[in-house]
Formats: sequence, structure tokens, C-alpha cells
Amino acid sequence: MQGEESFQVLAGTEGDSFPLMEVGTCEAEPSEQWDFILVAKYHAEMRLRQAERQKQFLEELKRRGFRVKVREDQRHVFFGIRADNRIFDLYRTLLVEPEDPAPSLEQARPTTVPATTRIRIVNFVLNSKTATGDTFEDLVKDGVFEARFPLHRGEEDLRAKWAQWRNMFQEQPIDAIRDYFGEKVALYFAWLGWYTYMLVPAAVVGLIIFLSGFALFNSSQISKEICGAANDTFMCPIGDSNSYQRLLDTCTFAKITHLFDNEGTVLFAIFMALWATAFLEFWKRRRASVVLHWDLYGWDEDQEEMALELMNCPDYELRPHQHSYLRSTIILVLSLLMICLMIGMAHLLVVYRVLAAAFFGNLAWPFLENQTTKAVVVTTAVVVTGALVHYLTIVIMTKVNKRVALKLCDFEKPRTFSERERKFTIKFFTLQFFAHFSSLIYVAFILGRINGHPGKSTRLAGLWKLEECHLSGCMMDLFVQMAIIMVLKQTLSNCMEYLCPWLAYRWRMLWGCWAGNPELRDWQRNYRLNPVTTFTLFEEFMEMMIQYGFTTIFVAAFPLAPLLALFSNMVEIRLDAIKMVQLQRRLVPRKAKDIGTWLQVLETIGVLAVIANGMVIAFTSEFIPRVIYKYRDSPCQKEPHRKVDCLTGYVNHSLSVFHTKDFQDPKKIQGPENVTVCRYRDYRDEEYNLTAQFWFLLAIRLAFVILFEHVALCIKLIASWFVPDVPQSVKNKVLEEKYKMLREKLR
Repeated sequence: MQGEESFQVLAGTEGDSFPLMEVGTCEAEPSEQWDFILVAKYHAEMRLRQAERQKQFLEELKRRGFRVKVREDQRHVFFGIRADNRIFDLYRTLLVEPEDPAPSLEQARPTTVPATTRIRIVNFVLNSKTATGDTFEDLVKDGVFEARFPLHRGEEDLRAKWAQWRNMFQEQPIDAIRDYFGEKVALYFAWLGWYTYMLVPAAVVGLIIFLSGFALFNSSQISKEICGAANDTFMCPIGDSNSYQRLLDTCTFAKITHLFDNEGTVLFAIFMALWATAFLEFWKRRRASVVLHWDLYGWDEDQEEMALELMNCPDYELRPHQHSYLRSTIILVLSLLMICLMIGMAHLLVVYRVLAAAFFGNLAWPFLENQTTKAVVVTTAVVVTGALVHYLTIVIMTKVNKRVALKLCDFEKPRTFSERERKFTIKFFTLQFFAHFSSLIYVAFILGRINGHPGKSTRLAGLWKLEECHLSGCMMDLFVQMAIIMVLKQTLSNCMEYLCPWLAYRWRMLWGCWAGNPELRDWQRNYRLNPVTTFTLFEEFMEMMIQYGFTTIFVAAFPLAPLLALFSNMVEIRLDAIKMVQLQRRLVPRKAKDIGTWLQVLETIGVLAVIANGMVIAFTSEFIPRVIYKYRDSPCQKEPHRKVDCLTGYVNHSLSVFHTKDFQDPKKIQGPENVTVCRYRDYRDEEYNLTAQFWFLLAIRLAFVILFEHVALCIKLIASWFVPDVPQSVKNKVLEEKYKMLREKLR
């Protein structure tokens, strides 16, 4: 069944919300270009109350100066709505700057209202409360309508030049994106493109640092000592393992560890601190140039929102800024409780890894007779499954964190939508940060440091030993964890982000019934695209912020992070473009002159990256112990005349001795019967007390963290001062415009 109804209200009646004024003339546009499409169930499937509320809503739209066109198919009723052009004349009048030298002349020219402006204003009207106090979202929840969306129209050029995989290495058409999706989306892609471009030098330097380890793969003195260790040098059992392991068997892992735990790590961490600052400072300059090109340099978001409110309701009263210390205290306490929950989730992951180690260790592995090989397999299984559990935890907690952040925002009662968005961004990112990084913080700074020592190990519930670092050091564990999370998260996220919308789209297109009318068919096609929400672009930003955090915060342990981020971003740009143009309904355009609160988030991540990398180098890597040994305890200091590598003897120096007779049950330990001592990584004496060397190293580590952070932060401050936020050309352009305006007034 198909039907059609079309009518037009050219002037408002008494009681209109829009005071339509004869303030200008807009060019006539094709009447069939509808601003929005509303979709509802077929009338026969609706209750009487729902049909009545639908009729009231449409009647109110007509009184506000909207044209409505109705079309039906076998399942749904589609309402095409289009606002009268005089509504947009009013919008232009309210936002004319008083300093404009000749507003009347400017208004007298016939202008075409951009589609992005029409959609944005109509969307604001639809979001507003009706005379009965309902919003469109309330009507959707009550089954009065199913959806609303603007139509995809004129996207062919973007589809051909941008939203194709073959355009991966071509420059993005930012102006065309802005003309179709609005400034907010265009700034997202401009920022993402700039971030990807700036990742190139970071990826190259990180790759050089990593490959330089290959040049020293066989020449490292520490690797030589481990690989040349005697067969009677045994490492003490780790975790719930009941077997000794020859130091010689860790040879390969010692060489691999040297790839990312070398002297170049410190230089790369400092370089990344400088890179993060340069990235943000040059982005600010690029943003200023882009915004000036769009004539939005002096645009004010508060003024825009007030103008829309006054257009929608002339009796609108200004909501002043408010602050409640009581509300802020409650929100702070609740946020801290959620952060404690995130940390608790990280501890549950620790418990899982301990239990998994015991489970995999007790399994019968018929194809693994060698105990050393079995230990490697068990460790790998624990790490991989732990990363999978961590990934699933992140997916679940993301949904929980979003609901909590929204509730906290509602409780805070923000004044405007933009203020609500800013507050929500801060709260949601804070919770997401702890959800994503808590396990990495545990691996970097806690793993293996609260385990006690052989013979007196700390046990969970008195039964299971806590997990320990790999025999080659904790840096290996952090590297593996970072590699798995980066590769797994980026790969799975990109696959799911593309495949799920694509499969859903293909399914709806395959099984949908199509109308013969071309216009209705176009409405059906748009309806069957994947729905979008106010969080669609927000989630894209959040995904990139988390990736930026992985790329910078623990980059000292994983120098390949910028390279993986570069590859991921090249895919992400086209993937997002294809989704927005081909697979999703059209996003509602939003006006903006910057990326908002996300800039402060990026700056915060930059500071956290300096702190975290300094602590990784000091406490997780072997950099500090190696340097102290080289310049304090090495043969080069004790016997200067000898020509030997200054790290000769470091392995023996860094391993403490444990007498096997001090095990609670030495007979349970599998291995040669003549083993009287085993070695373990720590600085303890014969009575297993911490030595003076341990405390001396701890003091040096703390001093290094303070020195590193101050040097890196000073470099960041100098770099931010050296590179102005706004290019001189932009400042001069703004200055010239002000000068011309004053000269015009003088005339």
C-alpha cells in the first residue's frame, strides 16, 4: 500500500514557536530535498494513544513552519519534513555580528542555506520538548516513532575520492567532508590525518631503535654470559613450577629482551616526549589555519546554542553557570569508587593468571616431555589467555563506564549540550583509562615485586604462588603484554568495526521489501543503513585517544607501538570514511572550531607518558642496574688496566643465591639430585635479607625518575614555547579583518 500527503505552511499562526520575520530572502531550493525523514510503524500496528501522540507531534511541526510529506510501504510510514526558509533567515539574523559594517547589504543578497545548516537546525527543533513536554527520544521509547535521520544526498563525490580503500594514500578532502558532514566530523578527520602523518617519524625512530638491538643481538655481553653459562647453573623454580631451569636455557629470551631493553630505550622515551609536544603544537597551528579558512575563527559555541534556543522558543530564559560543591564532592567520591572497581578488576585478572598458571601447569602435556619447553608453553598460555580475558573485560567495562558517566553527568545538571559533552568526555575517559591500563600498570610496576623469595613465597589464599616475571626480566612480560594488546585490540577492533556494520547492512538490504516509487525507495535505503547516535563520533575519538595512550605511555617497553599505530590509522581513516558514507545513516552535522576537550585529554596523556616511561626505565628495565654496575662494580672500575667489557660479570652480580636445602620440601623439586644452590633475580644476602645494594639501587631509581621527568617536561615546555599555537599568517589575517572593519566604520 502506498499513499502520499503533502502540504505546506507558509506563515506561522498564533502561538507559533518561531517568530518568523521578513528579514531576508533565500533562494528557492528543490522542494523534494527533505531535511529529515521520520519513520514509524504502520498505523494498523499502533495503539490509539500512540497514533494520537504522533498526530499531535506532526501538527506542532506544521505550526512551526514545516512541510510534511507522507509515504507508506508494507511495514512502515515515512514522514519527509522540510523547514521553511524563513526559519533560517531568523537564524542568520540572530548570529549577525554587531560589528558587521553592513549587515543589511549582506542580508539582502539571496543565499542558499547549506544542507549542513538546515539539518543541524531541524535536528535541534526535533530534539526540543513539545507542548506536551515530550522529546523525540521519549516518543521513540514509547513506540510513537522508530527513527529519524537526514538523507544521504550528493555523497557520490566523497564516495569516489575518499571512501574507497584505493584512496588510502591520497590526501583527504577536508573541505568536502565539512560541506557534507559538518565541521565536527571534518575536524576529526583533519586531526586523525595529522596524527597519522606525525606518526611517520616516530615509527621510523622506533623501528631503528628496535633494529639496532638486532645489530647487537649476539654481541651483548649479558647475552654472551647467559648463553655461555655452565650447565650446572640453575635458576630457582618460578610460580608453581617444581623444576629447576638452566640459566643456559634462557639464552634466546635474553637476546630478544636486549632488542627493546637497551641504551637506546632512554633516548627513544625522551624523543617521544618531544614528539608528543610537537604533534600537539603543530596540530594547534593546523587547526587555526583550517578554522580561519572556514570563517569560524571567532565563532562562539555559547552564542550559537542561545540563538537556537531563542529560535525554538522566544520565551527561552538564560540558564546561568552554576557550581555545587556538594554535587562535585558526591561525583568525586563516586568516580573514585569506580576507579577502585577498575583496579579491583585488574586484581581479578591477576587472580586469573595465578589460577591459570596452576591449571596449565597441572595439565598433562604428552607432547611436551622437556620441563623447560613445558614451562615456556605454560607461560605463553597464561599470557595469551590473560590478554584475551583483559580484552573481554575492557569490552564489558566500556558499556558499564558509559552508563556510569552518563548518570554522573545527569546528576551534575550541565547547562547546555556542549557542556554536558565536555563533562561526559572527562568522566568517561578517566574510567576508560583505568579499564585499559590497569593491567599494564600491574605488569610494569607490581608483577614479581611482592612475591617474596624462594622458600618463602607469597601465596594467594595460602595456596597458589603469585605470578612472577619471566626469567629474563619483567621487561619481557611488559613487551609481550603490550604487543598482544596492541595487535589484538587494533586488529579485532578494525575487523569488528567494519564487518559488523557491513554484514548488518547487507542483511537488511537483502531481505528488505523495496517500493516501486523512486523517492520512497531512497527513503527505504537510508532507513536500512546502520543507525547512528550522538555517541558515534565520540566513540571514534575515544578509540583514537586510547590508541594514542598505548602509543606513548609505555612506548619505552614497546618501541614498535608507533609503527603499529601508523598502520592501524591508515586503515582506520578509510574504514571510518566507508562506514560514514556507505554503511551508516548520515551523521547530523555539528558546528565546531576545535576538537574540544579531547585536546586537554591529549595533553594529559603526554604528561602521563613522561611519568610512566621514566618509571618503566627506572623500575622495569635493567638500565639502572647495568649503569650502576658498569661505573661502580665492574672490572673496568676495579681493574682499569684490563681490557674487558665493562658488563663482564653482571649476570652473576644480579643473581642472588638460594640454598636448595631451605626449600620446605626439597624432594618435590624436579631436577638433578646434586643441585645444592639455585639462582634468582634479586639483591639478597645469605640469610635472604635485602642487601645495601638493593637500597642503593632503589635510591638511584627514584632519583632517575625525578631527573627524567623534569628533563622531559622541561623539553616539552620549551618546545611548546618555541612553536606558537597560532601561525603568524593567521594572526595577521585576523588583524587585517579587524583593521578593515574599523576603517569601514570610519567611512
